[in-house]
Amino acid sequence: MDSGLAALLGAAVGSAATLGAAIVNGRAQARSQHAQQSRQHRRDAYARYLSALHDRDLAMDAVLDALRPDRPDLTAVEERTARFVTLAREVHRTCEVVILEGPASVAAVAERVTDASADLAYVMRTMAEDARSGDTARKAERSALATQRERVLYEAVKEFRLAARAAIGQAV
Repeated sequence: MDSGLAALLGAAVGSAATLGAAIVNGRAQARSQHAQQSRQHRRDAYARYLSALHDRDLAMDAVLDALRPDRPDLTAVEERTARFVTLAREVHRTCEVVILEGPASVAAVAERVTDASADLAYVMRTMAEDARSGDTARKAERSALATQRERVLYEAVKEFRLAARAAIGQAV
């Protein structure tokens, strides 16, 4: 084989190898970028959800605080309850994104947060109904139950944070 043909063949093989390596590297980079974008979308969804939970929990605390006096100001209770309801709807909206963006493990923990939140909201509603009717017979019992349910909700939110961190690949 003459040297010119050998050089041409060598250049062709080298070009093919370079092209193949570029394709493999390009695909690997595309996968890496997609994974990074996916983690960022999840992180953003989880952060919005936690922020909405925080705002809603502050509103719930305000309702519970308004219900604590022996004779609660019903106007204040109603105003704070309306704010709570608005923020609770935002929590549900952001939770839907968490369910769509995240793995099933995160969605399951978000469901536990929802259940714990609903349990506490139920106690809060019964306390508000008692305040409207002037019934104080079970006030201490319901306040203690609200405190217990707040603790369960707090633990569920902590569990969500850990699941979210694991889902976006952060050390737990």
